[in-house]
Amino acid sequence: MHFIETIACYLLLILQSVFAIYMLIPLLSLLSFGIMKIFSRPPIDRYKKIIEKNTEFGIIITAHQETIFLVPLVDSLLKQDYGNFFVYIVADDCNVDALKFSDNRITVLRPPTPLNSKIRSIHYAIEKFINKHNAIIIFDADNVIHPSFLGIVNQYFQKGFKVVQADFKPKNTDTDYARMDAIGDMFNFFIERQSRMWVGLSAAIWGSGVAIDYDLYKEVEYSNLLGGFDKKLQSHLVQRVHRIAFAEEAILYDEKITSGKSLQTQRTRWISSYFKYFKESFIIFWKGITRPSFNLFYFGFITLRPPLFIVLGISFIFAVLNYFLVPVYAIIWPLIFLSFLVSFAAIVTIKGRDIRFTKTVFLLPVFAFRQFLALLKIKKAKKSFLKTVHSKVVFIDDILKK
Repeated sequence: MHFIETIACYLLLILQSVFAIYMLIPLLSLLSFGIMKIFSRPPIDRYKKIIEKNTEFGIIITAHQETIFLVPLVDSLLKQDYGNFFVYIVADDCNVDALKFSDNRITVLRPPTPLNSKIRSIHYAIEKFINKHNAIIIFDADNVIHPSFLGIVNQYFQKGFKVVQADFKPKNTDTDYARMDAIGDMFNFFIERQSRMWVGLSAAIWGSGVAIDYDLYKEVEYSNLLGGFDKKLQSHLVQRVHRIAFAEEAILYDEKITSGKSLQTQRTRWISSYFKYFKESFIIFWKGITRPSFNLFYFGFITLRPPLFIVLGISFIFAVLNYFLVPVYAIIWPLIFLSFLVSFAAIVTIKGRDIRFTKTVFLLPVFAFRQFLALLKIKKAKKSFLKTVHSKVVFIDDILKK
């Protein structure tokens, strides 16, 4: 019995240590980012141009049952200061009668039968490519992009990167839920992309605004076509390239959710993807140990991190347990929580630069509760295509005027 108790104590200590590190990562990311910002050049300036040829992009836009957002996105593409691209709009289960574009670089595709899957839509578009483009860029229908977007991504490819993730900014911040969603993006993009790029590690990718070498994408094999598109993709790519780049200068504007119901639908899909690809995240983590590769080790370790509201909840439980079981350690968890809160606030201040975001921070417990409700419905994500409903039709000119 004593042996079992000893093992249990060690396991509890290891688990506490892991969650403590997850809670301290925002502070560590801020410190490392600040040091590199002071003493180093911007990440893209550290690399020499090794390819003179401009990249030809095959841009895939996946739309499902709605087309009203496609015109603003295509408008932002046609206003790019870089023109070497072709666009393939996959209008899945959509009425395409109103989709008329005069530019011959734009192709509208309507699958004969509903695909009901982003992965299927991407594959359908690739099958219809007019030639073998150098790289693929994937957008959701509700996105719009800054006029310099493609030119910046091209610069990264010319410097040898084969996977480039763009930065995200909200195109709507008019409701509390939209601002809470935007705050989540600010925090995650800083931790998982921007700070990593500055210290020379691979950035995590998102399901939109990611540019991928054509041959690399063709290597990916999906065993499940419902959800988790970006999780499967990044687990393959991080093991195949030297670094996944994050282009913070390439700006994509996307719609933030505007209601609790939309939040639950979106997070149900995301949480389901986390558990679905947990094994692949562990494989990356293990390869980081066995190769060894700190890039893979850290990437896998962060990818294994549960959703933030779960990390916070479990950490709180550990804090309570320590207070009753190991009083001498009781001061440690409050300090960890303090470091997290200060770091979180600093990141939102750096990325947000808007007093409305600071005020909205106090509503985040509501956001976390909605995610808990989403956790209770993850079985639904395994059986059906959970679509996030959008409503904000915004053109790039309107955004740039603000």
